[in-house]
Amino acid sequence: MEIIKLSTDWAKAEVFSAKMVGLMSLAVFLIVLGFWQLGKTPMARALVWPLLVAGLFLVAVSAGLYFANKPRIAQFETAYKNDADTFTKNEIERTAKSKHDLALVFKILPAIIIAASLLIMFSQAPLWRAIGVTTVLLMALLMLIDSNTDARNTAYHQELLTAKP
Repeated sequence: MEIIKLSTDWAKAEVFSAKMVGLMSLAVFLIVLGFWQLGKTPMARALVWPLLVAGLFLVAVSAGLYFANKPRIAQFETAYKNDADTFTKNEIERTAKSKHDLALVFKILPAIIIAASLLIMFSQAPLWRAIGVTTVLLMALLMLIDSNTDARNTAYHQELLTAKP
């Protein structure tokens, strides 16, 4: 039963991560509210819409993580009971694919940060600068989230490779 505990613990950690992303989105919405109500400068006013979009995107990420992983907890138990060897093999393949996908993400997100930084540097319009600042913030948050996901996925993958069904 070591593998099933390992798998359900991994899924529960992903669900917890989804809840933390949800809290981050709530913080972004509070910041939007603050800029909307108290922002006096053109830059502060320009941040409202980009941050609102970023908050909505974080809600989508949180929902995606939650609804993808919450059902897995029960599915893991059923699949493991049906055929432990196949379950382990499928999880090893899935985590290997995730490792590959996350490696790609860690190449794309820094490129987006660089592009957004150039937008901040070369744009004089407050809205474009706000979009650049918000994009850098959002991509940094996504890198934080994905760093934790990658570490958890790598540890889970290694445990699956060494565990006995």
